[in-house]
Amino acid sequence: MSLRLRLLLTLGLTLSLLWGSAAAWLMQDLENKVVETLDQRLAQSARMVAGLMLQLPPEVWLQADQRALSIPPIEGLACQVHSPRGEIMARTHTDMEQVLMPGERGHAYRKEGDMTWRVFTYERGGLIITTADRMDERDMLLGDVIRVAVLPFIVALVGSLGVLWWVLWRGLAPLTRLRESLSRRHPDALAPVATYGVPAEIRPLINTLNGLLSRVQQTIVREQRFTNDAAHELRTPLTAIKTHLQVAKRVEGQAAIASLKQAEEGVVRLSRTLDQLLTLARVEGHLRFDDGEVSDVADIATCAIADTNVDASQRFLLPVRWPEAVLCMPRELAITALRNVLDNALHHGPEDQPVTLSAYWLETEPSVAFCVQDQGPGVSPEVLEQFSQRFWRASKQQGSGLGLAIVAAIAERFGGRVAFSSHAGEGLTVEFIVPATASAQHQEVG
Repeated sequence: MSLRLRLLLTLGLTLSLLWGSAAAWLMQDLENKVVETLDQRLAQSARMVAGLMLQLPPEVWLQADQRALSIPPIEGLACQVHSPRGEIMARTHTDMEQVLMPGERGHAYRKEGDMTWRVFTYERGGLIITTADRMDERDMLLGDVIRVAVLPFIVALVGSLGVLWWVLWRGLAPLTRLRESLSRRHPDALAPVATYGVPAEIRPLINTLNGLLSRVQQTIVREQRFTNDAAHELRTPLTAIKTHLQVAKRVEGQAAIASLKQAEEGVVRLSRTLDQLLTLARVEGHLRFDDGEVSDVADIATCAIADTNVDASQRFLLPVRWPEAVLCMPRELAITALRNVLDNALHHGPEDQPVTLSAYWLETEPSVAFCVQDQGPGVSPEVLEQFSQRFWRASKQQGSGLGLAIVAAIAERFGGRVAFSSHAGEGLTVEFIVPATASAQHQEVG
């Protein structure tokens, strides 16, 4: 069922129910008022006849004792007057003695044959006056009154339903235009939907749709970039591996062994590049990494150093004490990011000089900074700006150029950042800054 039809049925039924209830209430009240008015008319007629009879001269009374006086009939009304002795003194109809006979005072219903009468009995000065109305004439009058009163209600209800349909049609027209606009869009069109002239109630829906289109576009861009990166970076090592294997087939001895060794090195490089591409795609794809393990600073540093596969005592200068803090990011990603920073320092710094690793709380924000500094000659400001770009290499050494790009992506996803600084003769300094909180043990001590 369409929204327009659903609203029309709901509002139409509600409006009809309200109008019908109001009409029924009014009809009931109107019927009571009509009956009350006719009863009052009947009673006033009896009182008027009583007043007239008491004003008659004595000779008329003597004449009434001999025969009943004839009262001119009133339209729709019958009347009969009885003397204190019970004799009929005056009447409008000679064939209604049973209906107009004296009875209990006040209003009552009497039936004669198939006809029902509304009767009022009144006593004054010893006279008993009985007046009566025919119920069919009353019902006819009441029906005319109800028809006159109901007709405006029916016209108003039909008019209201017509206006309601027109308002709904006009009010939901933007949804129809939006549907038609989306149906005409090309499947590859991911541009935002225009919100010009759209009602305020529909604008949040379009904004949500635009947000979805933006995320879909970002996902497609990431997939295309991953495909392009993989095709670009994996082609060279695959070609090299193929070449070395072909050489190994054609030669023997040490030359074949050397070719196989170079092919093995290409496989290792290819595997590492593929792992880094997949890691970067997962980070930028906003997949979940949280495994429930605490990202303690000391534990992150220890695991990252161990993953570099070098002798920590020979290649690293470490602090005496690590900050007692927990990083606001998954443990797996924190270790990966710090390991990439350490690998970059080890590969591009002097092999005979140690790499300094430290960590400290920032004074201006609740974050911990891992600081990695090598003892190399330093780099120029132009080179610093390219460090976090994909596949950029500062030297001819083996590498994919993705290490620091992965670090930057991880930091950006969890509200952190990477900062590079270098001065001539002082080496390169990389700061991996991550939001953090004080560990539970540190809080208890504090």
